[in-house]
Amino acid sequence: MSLKLLFSLLGLSTLLGAVIGYVFRLLSVGARRNSIEVEVKRMLIDARENAEKITAEAEGAAREKISVAEAAALEKEEKITRAEDRVFKREEALDKKQAELDKEIEAVKNKIEEVKTIKERAEGLLAERTNELAKVSGLSREQAKEQLFEELERESEFDLMNRVQKLERDGMEKLERRAKEILTTAIHRLGNSVASDTMATAVTIPNDEIKGKIIGKEGRNIKAFERATGCEVIIDDTPGSIVLSSYDPLRRAIARIALENLILDGRIQPAKIEETVEKAKNEVQKVIKEKGEQAAFEAGVLNLDPRLIMILGRLHFRTSYGQSVLQHSIEMAHIAGMIAEELGANPAVARAGALLHDIGKALDHEVQGTHVEIGRRVLQKFGVSEEVVKAMQAHHEEYPYETVESVIVQVADAISGGRPGARRDSVENYLKRLADIEEIANSFGGVEKSYAIAAGREVRVFVRPDEMSDFQARELARNIANRIEQDLKYPGEIKVLVVRETRSIEFAR
Repeated sequence: MSLKLLFSLLGLSTLLGAVIGYVFRLLSVGARRNSIEVEVKRMLIDARENAEKITAEAEGAAREKISVAEAAALEKEEKITRAEDRVFKREEALDKKQAELDKEIEAVKNKIEEVKTIKERAEGLLAERTNELAKVSGLSREQAKEQLFEELERESEFDLMNRVQKLERDGMEKLERRAKEILTTAIHRLGNSVASDTMATAVTIPNDEIKGKIIGKEGRNIKAFERATGCEVIIDDTPGSIVLSSYDPLRRAIARIALENLILDGRIQPAKIEETVEKAKNEVQKVIKEKGEQAAFEAGVLNLDPRLIMILGRLHFRTSYGQSVLQHSIEMAHIAGMIAEELGANPAVARAGALLHDIGKALDHEVQGTHVEIGRRVLQKFGVSEEVVKAMQAHHEEYPYETVESVIVQVADAISGGRPGARRDSVENYLKRLADIEEIANSFGGVEKSYAIAAGREVRVFVRPDEMSDFQARELARNIANRIEQDLKYPGEIKVLVVRETRSIEFAR
């Protein structure tokens, strides 16, 4: 009995222990589940906070880029608007001038008709009077004229000689005055504002942190950029600016556009640099084509070969003494056309010769020879007429003046390049040119001293009077001028003045 009770108690205790263990297990599992849920919730909250933070940063960066792009677009739009306003005002002024010219031409035509009528009437009256005089005198017209001339020659031979000399002198003065009127009229009719233009080699950057991106790790980016563009990138302590250096203005233009696009994009790496440079080259080619077509249209020179127009457009990126070569050529075409109309020459040939006179400068760093010789070969290759070639080849007197149009092109070149403000030179080149002029003058025998004055437009040479005669002084001036033409490059002309002074001194005691 006692054993049964003992076994019963053992069974009950075992069952009770199993129930208690099961209960504790349930409680521990529930606590662990609760802790896992809390951890998951905490991780979800952290993930949401990180996502919101990343989203806010991305939105801020996007807004900043959008604001930069909008500012750039607004600036370009303002520039386009200003350019359109200038073009519109210029067109209005040209229309007004054209209307005034039409009125003046019509008035001149009416005056010409009136003069013709008066001349015909005067000739009729003169013929009637001559016939009446012949009837009265009994002499024919030719006999009376001959007899009158013989008497006048005998009585007024000296007076006639003076009169002839006066007529010759007055005739030369009238010719010079007429030439000045034609040139002045051409310049006034053009009315074009000319300002010095240079290729910009400095690129503006928004902040100096961009300089580090452009240089790249261990200079990889700047080396890739210089290799792709052929330009040297100069990065110094100058704030907000990077300088591009190259002898080729076309390369500088491509490098400038590519660098501006890279800065705007923000992703600067070797692969992106090569892609951006290729896009910049295509963009520059489009600009070259547009500028060439625009120049030909503005100058009124039609039916040019498309390849010749592409070469002409390259002059947009070329400057000479600070003056845009393409704008200089367009201006020359207008001046040459007006002078040709005044002189009765061929305006179309004069305009074409003036527009294409410097086309060799677009290739002179790629092809050997002077720009005149290169230009002749280019024009002949693309089938330009021989009259135009003759008109352009003599503007630096490398070839003789074979036609009137060739002289007109040379005159137009002198007017366009010589007007105030059209060209400029650096201080270093200016001082070097003055020193070279004085050095050439001092290299001749008998020269005591020489001075280059008037900004290098004149050189005064003082010679020793006991070593040189007046005739030798004249010859010296010509020799110095020839030497300057051969050895120096300069805009316009240089006047050589040789001074030979003789002083005789005595003392009265």
